[in-house]
Amino acid sequence: MWEGEAMIIDTHIHESKYSSDSHMSLDEVIATAKDRKLDGVCITNHDNNRLRHEIGESAVIDGLLVIVGAEILTKQGDILVYGLDDIPDYRIESADLVRKVKMAGGVTASAHPFRTNNRGLKDYIKEVSGDLTAVESFNGSTHPHHNLYAYALATECNMPSMGASDAHVTKQIGCYATKFDGTIRDHKDFIEAVKLGGFCPVKRESGVYREINVYSAQKGA
Repeated sequence: MWEGEAMIIDTHIHESKYSSDSHMSLDEVIATAKDRKLDGVCITNHDNNRLRHEIGESAVIDGLLVIVGAEILTKQGDILVYGLDDIPDYRIESADLVRKVKMAGGVTASAHPFRTNNRGLKDYIKEVSGDLTAVESFNGSTHPHHNLYAYALATECNMPSMGASDAHVTKQIGCYATKFDGTIRDHKDFIEAVKLGGFCPVKRESGVYREINVYSAQKGA
């Protein structure tokens, strides 16, 4: 676990009930996350937050904080959203989505910006940086050098970086995560912490979460 007072949260995970490309149930996510010494997970299923109807916006389940967000595919690429009640039922402009989330009091992050599947915002981040909250610079399902491109762009835009596994199978959970200063008790604390920028990406190495040294990040997760 983290060496010091903080909370480690994997901010991008999919479970199989509401993300058809995932191969793990919510129970499996929770059990594996606890085994990996995570303090919390964000379930960000594709284009829906239907899990909210079952557990609410956040819940502590078997001692693990579970926050419900979503990964939404916009016309420019995927965006992680937290704190949005009404998920668009059609593909919208990313600029419109981040404004919508901001007006709702939530937060957003560009998911895997430079992944080569036409689902990352890439340089379009510059166009929405005024309303976009953060950049998912370190994604466990993305090539390491593409993560470094994202980190460089986040730095150029003076935006904070998050880390997450983007797990669809249990072995991915916690390979990257985000360290938050202080205590995150629920979705409200999480959203406030993201707004304040009191976080940084971490990488799990030999069972310990460490802040990422970008010079060694190309070694992967």
